[in-house]
Amino acid sequence: QVQLVESGGGLAQPGGSLRLSCAVSGFSVSSYLMGWYRQAPGKERDAVASIHPGGTINYVDSVKGRFTISRDNAENTLYLQMNRLEPEDTAVYFCSRFSIPRFWGQGTQVTVSS
Repeated sequence: QVQLVESGGGLAQPGGSLRLSCAVSGFSVSSYLMGWYRQAPGKERDAVASIHPGGTINYVDSVKGRFTISRDNAENTLYLQMNRLEPEDTAVYFCSRFSIPRFWGQGTQVTVSS
């Protein structure tokens, strides 16, 4: 059974950091294109970062230089290290497996506020 479970969200001050985790079961995190998305209130769900099985990584321009996507194959976990957080980063963050069908986690709330 495929499951993706996010954790690590919370409240951070502007300029602070958070590390999101996505624990995966039912498949290997290294075998699929995996990504992080976010959805702010009243907005669409947007891509943040992705990592290909071969290691190619892509980021949306707004997080380049601040966020880092990675995976731990032994732990079967996807990560998103978020540094220099901005209020505009406030959203529910989802991890996803790019496949047919598509799989999503339940999301974790990130709030950036002073």
